[in-house]
Amino acid sequence: QVQLVESGGGLVQAGGSLRLSCATSRIIFSFNAMDWYRQAPGKQRELVAHITPEGTTNYADSVKGRFTISRDNAKNTVYLQMNSLKPEDTAVYYCAVPRGVHGTYWGQGTEVTVSS
Repeated sequence: QVQLVESGGGLVQAGGSLRLSCATSRIIFSFNAMDWYRQAPGKQRELVAHITPEGTTNYADSVKGRFTISRDNAKNTVYLQMNSLKPEDTAVYYCAVPRGVHGTYWGQGTEVTVSS
């Protein structure tokens, strides 16, 4: 069974920063892109950031310039550095491994709350 272990969520004031981490096995990490999604209360889950095995990144327009996704190949870990946080960034954040027709592996989620 694939495990995606997330950490780093919490409560922060608007304008603050948090860094989320997601660790998985080497075989999953090495050959797959990694995503961060989020789901706010009453809203659909949305893709926040994406990174390929080669390190190419993409971001949702709402987080461009504030969030940075990165991967540490030695630690089989993907990070989401979140700066200049806003109350509207409040959500449960999920690490995911997209595998096309084979479905998606999901982490358990980590909660981020940004107070105004």
